[in-house]
Formats: sequence, structure tokens, C-alpha cells
Amino acid sequence: MATLAAAHAAGRLPHGLLLHEAPGAGGDWLAKWIAQLVLCRGGTDGPCGSCLGCHGVVTAQHPDLVVLQPIEESRQIRIEQVRELSEELALTSHQGGYKVAILTPADALNRFAANALLKTLEEPPQRTLLMLVVTQPSRLPATILSRCQRVRLRAPGRAEAVSWLEATRGTGDWNAVLDTLGEAPMLAAEVDPAAVVQVGAEVRRALDEVMAGTADPVAIAERWVRAELPLRLRCIENWLTERIRGHHEGEGFFTKLRAAAHLPGANAVLNMGQLFELVDGVRELKSALETPINRGLALETLLRRFRPSGGAVAPPGKGTAGAPPSFGRR
Repeated sequence: MATLAAAHAAGRLPHGLLLHEAPGAGGDWLAKWIAQLVLCRGGTDGPCGSCLGCHGVVTAQHPDLVVLQPIEESRQIRIEQVRELSEELALTSHQGGYKVAILTPADALNRFAANALLKTLEEPPQRTLLMLVVTQPSRLPATILSRCQRVRLRAPGRAEAVSWLEATRGTGDWNAVLDTLGEAPMLAAEVDPAAVVQVGAEVRRALDEVMAGTADPVAIAERWVRAELPLRLRCIENWLTERIRGHHEGEGFFTKLRAAAHLPGANAVLNMGQLFELVDGVRELKSALETPINRGLALETLLRRFRPSGGAVAPPGKGTAGAPPSFGRR
């Protein structure tokens, strides 16, 4: 933040910023802070927080600020939105300063919208600042990435995150919430902690039962697609990540990738490649939620990969791992 403030004070702030955040690490918050920085009328080195400019950013009512997000039920930022943004940025600033645009999440730009945005990034109007908040920069075209200066936001440590959540939201089982959501305090601050912990426990229990062959993936998929599917997929991803870390930190870690899902022997060691493939499968399904897929079939296909008969993922010393799912279309 100090670096950005210094760049602004020296007149060296780039016209395009890519705010690459760890999920829930505060990319939107930083984008608004930078918007306050350039639109502040208090005359200080940083946002004063009390002038009309700063207040307009906080309330999303500043005439020189545009926030571009997916509209209503859409999971994409569309070309029509980007064209309207370009037209707005070409106009003279209402207050004689910067025109600012925040695109969040910018990795929701569809291909046509990204191409339209490229024109503005290549030839931006004077005193224009575009900020793209992303968690997966790889989903953006290389031509856009090359025209933005990247700012990386890493998640805070667990103790710092819990302390901030307690100060912001009050007491709660925030450690359990972060165990479920991952190190994402900004995301945790927006949820009901008790509900998240309950969903996380249900997901872990269901995965254990699927691995043991005592639960039906079809029934679980039918139930999960009706409620909180993105949250459940996040829980599955974190469940897999925990096992990858467990292998890395324990004796079960094996560096060589083999064609088989695990090594032979009474205490088989999981093939790390299979675990990573399943993580990729979960992320692919999360991205595919933006498209008209058969969610129930896609989730069922994923869950079947956890079963011993279909290549299961189990705690170190048990089971096998399967390949990522292929998603059925409607």
C-alpha cells in the first residue's frame, strides 16, 4: 500500500493494475482503497476517509468510479458491459481528476469482453485507472496480463486472520470456519460461521463415507446441487489440499509420479499426481458452473472418483486416486 501511495504521489501510478489475490484475501478491499487514494480530495498522502471523494467510493456513488461485476444471475462479465465502460471512461471526469474502474472478478470476463477491454488497456484515456481483481490470472488472455502491473495479495497468517475476524464480526469458531473455507478471512467475514462449519463437517463426513463405499454418490450429488454447491466444492478442494499437505509433511509423501494410483504394499502410498488431478477436477467443475452443464451428473462423476472401486482418494495408506471428471452437458 505504501508503494502504491508513493507511486501515485510521484505521478507514476500505472493505468492498469492486476490485483492477484489469494481467494478471500481482500482484493476488492484493496481496489476500493486505491480508488479512494486517487479520488480523495483531502490532500493527504493516502485516503483521508472523510472527504466526499472517499465517502463516494465507500458508498459506490462516486461519479468517476465504475464497478463492473457479473449482472444478476450471470457468472460472466459480458462484452456489452465492457463497451459501456469504455464509453464512460472516454468522458471527461466529473471532478477533474481520475476516472476509475474496478472489474471484479476480472477472471469472469468472457472472451469477447476481454477482447473489448484490451482496446481500452492499449489506448487508455488520460488519468484513467483500471483495476482487475482476479484469483485465477491464467483465465485472462496473455495480452491483458502483459498490459497490467501485477500486485500480489497473499492471505494473512491464521492468528492474524482470526484476530481480525473477532474484531470485525465478534466471537465465533473462526478457526473451524477457516479450516472449511481455507485461509480466506474476507470470505469468512461474509458468512454465517455456524452454517459454514456445519456444511464443512457434512462434506468431510460424506467424502469419508464415499471412500468407505457406504454412501451413494448419486444421492449425495442430487442433494448437494440443490444448496450451497460452490461452498461444498470449496470444502472438497480444501479436503484434498489437506491430504496433499499431509503427504508432504509426513512419511507418506512420495515424489515420483506413477501410472498406478498408489504404490504396491500393505501400506500403500498415494500417488501425488492423482491427488493433484482431483484438485484440478474440482476447480474445473467450479469454473464450469458458469456454463449450462448438468451439475448433478458432473458432481456425481467427481464423487465416483473417490470410491475404492473407481480409484479412490483416501488418507495416507488407504485407497487409490482417480482422474478428474469429464462434465456432461445438458
